[in-house]
Amino acid sequence: MMNVLVVEPGILPYEKEIKGLQEMQALVGGLIDAIYPYDDPVALVCNDEGLLLGLPFNRSVEGGYGGICGTFFVCGLGEDTFVSLSPELIEKYREKFRRAEILLGVKGNTPITFKTEAKPKARPEKLKPRHEAQR
Repeated sequence: MMNVLVVEPGILPYEKEIKGLQEMQALVGGLIDAIYPYDDPVALVCNDEGLLLGLPFNRSVEGGYGGICGTFFVCGLGEDTFVSLSPELIEKYREKFRRAEILLGVKGNTPITFKTEAKPKARPEKLKPRHEAQR
């Protein structure tokens, strides 16, 4: 199991435990790609075809990376594999990505965005027992 920070478009980042390639792909909605824009030992793992698939713009990434479309997660880097994020890095990147972004345009490879408040992830409502739902 690996503890990661999930960043969805318009949603506050949240922690999640995932295991294996299939769960990584399910989380981002397809083939994964990793980028390494920061000095910290972290990767941003996103859908390799997010832009081509028309996934919604999520967050901009400095350093010439442009932006990420669709859900991505932040994980730690081990010797030759992804690993859990440390509590310190979870808090650092939770703060970094706490504001949602709306894409207004692009200048070269730089997204022009409007930062706004992100919303907490909605929890699914519990289903009512069948006999209560019919009243």
